[in-house]
Amino acid sequence: MRNEKLRWTDGVVLLDKPGGISSQKAVTMVKHACQADKAGHTGTLDPLATGLLAVCLGEATKYSQDLFNADKSYIATLLFGVKTDTGDAEGKIIASAEEPSEMLKESFPVQLQHLIPRFMGKISQVPPMYSAIKRDGRPLYAYAREGEIFELEAREIQITELEILSCSWPVAVIKVSCSKGTYIRSLISDLGDALGYGAHMTALRRTRIGHLQLAQAQTLDEVNDEVKMMQVDSLITHVPAITLEHHLALRLKMGQRIHLRDVMPDGYESILDSPLLRIYHVQQSSEQFMGLVDQKNGVLHPKRLLATDRLEHVLEQGLIPEYFSSDTSIKHHLQNSHF
Repeated sequence: MRNEKLRWTDGVVLLDKPGGISSQKAVTMVKHACQADKAGHTGTLDPLATGLLAVCLGEATKYSQDLFNADKSYIATLLFGVKTDTGDAEGKIIASAEEPSEMLKESFPVQLQHLIPRFMGKISQVPPMYSAIKRDGRPLYAYAREGEIFELEAREIQITELEILSCSWPVAVIKVSCSKGTYIRSLISDLGDALGYGAHMTALRRTRIGHLQLAQAQTLDEVNDEVKMMQVDSLITHVPAITLEHHLALRLKMGQRIHLRDVMPDGYESILDSPLLRIYHVQQSSEQFMGLVDQKNGVLHPKRLLATDRLEHVLEQGLIPEYFSSDTSIKHHLQNSHF
């Protein structure tokens, strides 16, 4: 049995999700493998899709929303000439284009390349009916499965990268970097319609979530064999950080506000424009993550701190090398690397 006072399963596991299972199923499998009490993720992948899924365990679930809104990158495979009702290979065929001439097939890569600029930057996109967007408390895909289709309003999204990796009629592979809320299935469908052939997605692989990269992810087998867990604060390394002396850390733990000038007597003006800050406690030449604070007019307000038992251990029980050297600890190495 775990000693709950000295060891908690708090951290982030980067998973290379396999196809054929839901994101929630993958999260549950990682949760059980790591014996965590609670788990979540930073953004769903369809069962068909594979790739990067950031699984948040224990206290890391408090910070999953900070990456839920992050930009993401994908590698997608398109099949032109066929449209489906879901926009992917799992749907029913609703339209098929005539086979183009050999001359059109040869010019197809050039046609597609000429189209790319139209889909770069801020664009409007109508989300697919087969999606988890809620209407009157129900996901749209539930209505779609019952044959009820709505006219959906277009949303503004941003495409920051759209590159053709390979193209030979009727298949193309593209790389996409985009904002939160972008549906790659809709993007592919729009590309197919713009070319006059129709298209649907046959494969999707997520390669990036914010600063997190697929190259550092583990398979489910690797997680079960020897999990590699990142620290709780690895989700929010893009947020500016400050460190607190013991008396200030205690005040913040008790919910009190503190002045930024008390933390940084010199130079605190340099971060007055940062509304959100990471905070750490300095203890025995080591820095331990405590949570996030709001910064308003030079005053720090507790926002999302670690659970009380974790904070009490960090602030009052002293530094225990066995615990803080564990991959499942809340130790912070205070590096600027983005993992």
